[in-house]
Amino acid sequence: MSVYAASGVLDDPGPLPYGRPAIEAAGLTKTYGSGDKAVRALAGISFAVPAGSVFGLLGPNGAGKSTTVKILTTLSRADAGTASVAGIDVHRRPAWVRRAIGYVSQKPAFDPMGTGRENLVLAGRIHGLSGPSARARADELLGRFGLAEAGNRLAGKWSGGMQRKLDVATGLVHRPSVLFMDEPTTGLDPQARAEMWAEISRLAREDGLTVLLTTHYLEEADRLADRLVIIDRGRVVAAGTPDELKAQLDGDTVQAEIVGAEQAEAARSVLAGVPGVHDVSVEETTVRARVTNGAATLPAVLAALDGARVGLTAVTVARPSLDDVYLRHAGRSFDRADAASFPRQEKNR
Repeated sequence: MSVYAASGVLDDPGPLPYGRPAIEAAGLTKTYGSGDKAVRALAGISFAVPAGSVFGLLGPNGAGKSTTVKILTTLSRADAGTASVAGIDVHRRPAWVRRAIGYVSQKPAFDPMGTGRENLVLAGRIHGLSGPSARARADELLGRFGLAEAGNRLAGKWSGGMQRKLDVATGLVHRPSVLFMDEPTTGLDPQARAEMWAEISRLAREDGLTVLLTTHYLEEADRLADRLVIIDRGRVVAAGTPDELKAQLDGDTVQAEIVGAEQAEAARSVLAGVPGVHDVSVEETTVRARVTNGAATLPAVLAALDGARVGLTAVTVARPSLDDVYLRHAGRSFDRADAASFPRQEKNR
């Protein structure tokens, strides 16, 4: 029995039509406030998510990721544009959408004064499962996430990694076809983050679940996402698989840490004249440049900087990264954009 039928409230809208994306967004716009205080959170976001894949919304804090997810999960309405999830229009049939999706928010959603098992049973009952079905599903999920031994302990006493697993299990209790995860690994230690990455991959690869996750971790997007869109200032600036996006940048990246901002500007001028060097950019004391062949060009780069008496503290050569992709399309490094937007209020994310 589907969760629609189990609820006793709505008719089952049926399976997703073959070949249709699990999530579609077209021209989504959203503005908070009005007049001089208006903030444009989304400025025409469009993308499609293939069924059974992990899809990433990558962008710094304040880019519009969470606003996009709120619209797709019916927690907010777009000012303009259209969106569907599991083939259901989010504006016309929000109740149907809520029954087709799971949602793991940034902030904990469990009751810290309830046990892990009680939290899962309650979630199951809310989604229309019978008592026995909810208890069986709770035990199944506790076992799957390695939480069975802690199941009867208060969730508020669990470690951060265990609590995050409980949040994910709660989002899966009614067997959704699409799972939204908003910054799923923020605040986790490296081991807990690696465990969460493995579970997210398994959800799509083994269970056939469609997972949309937002993240501002470049490594997370690179490791997990089958496809992703990079969002900056409420707009999609790049889209594709991680490998496709990095392949668009020919050659290597040379990054030099310079002694002092004034010398960094001098380094920009010097490197612009070195054969094989292009796309030179400066952020504070960091100079980045694209080069055709890093190993062959690096000696000429070092010689040019030394000849101009530019002080170096470090220099590296690397293959293109998602940070390089972001720099190319947004005109600033990811870390710099993230730091600049950190003070912005959560509602504008």
